[in-house]
Amino acid sequence: MTTIIEEEAPKKSLNFIEQIVENDLKAGLNGGRVQTRFPPEPNGYLHIGHVKAICMDFGIAEKYNGICNLRFDDTNPVKEDVEYVDSIMGDIKWLGFHWKNLYYASDYFQQLYDLAIRFINEGKAYVDEQSAEVIAQQKGTPTTPGVESPFRNRPIAENLDLFQRMNKGEFPESSMVLRAKIDMAHSNMHFRDPIMYRIILSHPHHRTGYDWKVYPMYDFAHGQSDYFEGVTHSICTLEFEVHRPLYDWYIDQFADSDYRPKQREFNRLNITYTVMSKRKMLQLVQEGLVAGWDDPRMPTVCGLRRRGYTAEAIRSFIDRIGYTKVEGMIDVSLLEYSAREDLKPKATRVCAIMDPIKLVISNYPAGQTETLTTENNPDNETAGTRDITFARELYIERGDFMEDAPKDFFRLSPNGREVRLKSAYIIKATGCDKDADGNITTVYCEYDPETKSGTEGGNRKVKSTINWVEINSSIEADVRLYDRLFAIEDPSASDKDFRDLLNPDSLKVVTGCRVEAALAQAKPLDKFQFLKVGYFAVDPDSTPDKLIFNRTVSLKDTWAKKN
Repeated sequence: MTTIIEEEAPKKSLNFIEQIVENDLKAGLNGGRVQTRFPPEPNGYLHIGHVKAICMDFGIAEKYNGICNLRFDDTNPVKEDVEYVDSIMGDIKWLGFHWKNLYYASDYFQQLYDLAIRFINEGKAYVDEQSAEVIAQQKGTPTTPGVESPFRNRPIAENLDLFQRMNKGEFPESSMVLRAKIDMAHSNMHFRDPIMYRIILSHPHHRTGYDWKVYPMYDFAHGQSDYFEGVTHSICTLEFEVHRPLYDWYIDQFADSDYRPKQREFNRLNITYTVMSKRKMLQLVQEGLVAGWDDPRMPTVCGLRRRGYTAEAIRSFIDRIGYTKVEGMIDVSLLEYSAREDLKPKATRVCAIMDPIKLVISNYPAGQTETLTTENNPDNETAGTRDITFARELYIERGDFMEDAPKDFFRLSPNGREVRLKSAYIIKATGCDKDADGNITTVYCEYDPETKSGTEGGNRKVKSTINWVEINSSIEADVRLYDRLFAIEDPSASDKDFRDLLNPDSLKVVTGCRVEAALAQAKPLDKFQFLKVGYFAVDPDSTPDKLIFNRTVSLKDTWAKKN
């Protein structure tokens, strides 16, 4: 008797964050709990850099049977809006993730305020009436100590009175701040009496209106919110690594148990030929350099979705690049590769003629049509087939015909060479018509009726197969050919204004294209492979009378060769 042993698939190695979590679980920390959170500020749309954090935060919780909460860091009403809240929640769901609980930093405004009062009463915070510029100057440098504020040692009772009056709106914006009283000579600049609260009067909060006149700074609100919620692993990007000691210090001042949320950092995502700065993206939108946050050239989740990227492709890309402690630049071609790999077995393959020219089959009966059958996707047996109409007059690509062709031109030419019409018959060109300027207007050919695809004669081999659509049943469409938004690999590293580095060819609109009749039923964001051209998605701007397609990616990476 032979025993068959099935080999297990190789186990994927842990990233360093996963290893930290496993070590914590083995040590029995936090009662064996794993709890994470994704804490976006609702001041813009999510971009693919946020997706890396989303995959980490939600992925860790899923892998270790924990929970991940969504918490909006809404501590700055000047920049925040409910529009962004709604878009962020929609994008996370579209990516395939689900939060356990929905929180807002504003849920903790009272707790944070009470904690600030406690800091004041314990002599750990004071009200400073200096301007932001003066406070910044007094911070010193990494090698020279800072200068103490003249208000640093004012009496506790006075600090308490001023802070309470700040929250009643008795003082103008920017006239006072509450600062933690730590160490103006500390080697970590973030310990040099950081600001805990500032006054904001001019903008209502999207949830609390004008109830609050003072708002906590990120460094004060974030760690405390983690603590209030019971977060075990507070995962963020590397720029917050230097903030971690302050994160821990704040919690140590009031925590009354052994429990501590643990902040850990990973490298942020930088991609070639784009910018990942929310501020720069906002400039592009506000100045009309792109069509909006969901412009398909933007690295926003809504822009990628509109371009035709799937959630699976984006998540696959994030999985490929992984997580490290080293900052770097990821080639955008890897993102495009992930899209191709995802769409290849999914997208229906159709004929779309980008630059149509009329083809007349002289020996095909006038007025006759026939129905041919073609596969929707040869790489997917479950994709099925569809019917296409064939007739005497067709459209083909202008580039598929050449009157005086060289020997290495294997498409249509009146030199006796035969080509196959995709899923149809073998033809050979016999001539063409031209207009007064010498432009070819109509190509004539003859077909071999014994060479229909799927029949015995259809097995005859020829050098080339070309695409076509039947003239009367085909549909006119506009096609938007999107390319990389910037002309240089790393626009953020350039001395030039990033707006001067935009790729002038990042969008080309091709009108008058002809596509198969089957696409009349296509819905926004439906995805197709245009044979020999690339992957495309139906744009939401499409109407029943005018189809519009966005190119997701070309069939191959042509950028590297072009550059």
